[in-house]
Amino acid sequence: MLKTICLTGLAMFSFAGNSVLGRLALENGAIDPASFSIIRLMSAAVMLYFFIAVKKPSNVRLAYGSWRSAVMLFLYVVTFSYAYVGLDTGTGALILFGSVQITMIGFNVFQGNKLSLIEQVGLLLAFSGLLVLLLPGSTQPSFLGFLLMLISGVAWGLYSVWGKGSLQPLADTAGNFLKTVPMCALLSLVLLSHYAISAEGVYLALASGALTSGVGYAIWYAVLPALSITKAAVSQLSVPIIAALGGVMFAAEHVTVQLFLASLLTLGGVCIVILKKHDIQ
Repeated sequence: MLKTICLTGLAMFSFAGNSVLGRLALENGAIDPASFSIIRLMSAAVMLYFFIAVKKPSNVRLAYGSWRSAVMLFLYVVTFSYAYVGLDTGTGALILFGSVQITMIGFNVFQGNKLSLIEQVGLLLAFSGLLVLLLPGSTQPSFLGFLLMLISGVAWGLYSVWGKGSLQPLADTAGNFLKTVPMCALLSLVLLSHYAISAEGVYLALASGALTSGVGYAIWYAVLPALSITKAAVSQLSVPIIAALGGVMFAAEHVTVQLFLASLLTLGGVCIVILKKHDIQ
């Protein structure tokens, strides 16, 4: 039990670390968003295939994953990177996490699974929390940053829904990262004249890709079988909170009343839906 708790916590810190590293790299122009995205995607692919090779060398194949999921993964990473040019760490993580969960809930509704009254109230609270961020105040993000992170969350939500039935999630995730290579190549050609790379930016992008993405996903998929659906879902509610604290510690950001209220509404609303849907396992 203690091992499961520790590994789950480490995975959540890794996921939150993506937001902290992205903000640190992109806030002051240590690297441009496109280069950050490309390095993150490539280093994550290398790290994930390394884990597969260590675990079972005969299972190393390039055909894992799907192109549909790879496109969503690429869209998630690129819009995430461009959004963090102008978003605080905690604000970005909340928009990302909130939109991911709302997308997954919305997809279930689209599939014909109706929400109870309590679940509808929870979803409404989650939406209202995101809207609170757009109200005038010290935490108000730029509309473009909000929109980009919203798109990133929707992309990751769809990626998660499509990969839910995978029998080999770690391998498929590695394959999806690898399949973004031609997309990265195209992005490189299109934005060739906009590159701005420093050693610090490269190190932060490598850390985001190899460590908080690659190692983080490996840990998460290792511990996932030991968690109930509810525990797995609710544990992810901690990610925006950890990211906000990381922003305070490493990026000199502040947790405002506006961000606190938005977090309370969004995370509380999502929690209501999760607990109701899975009968508090």
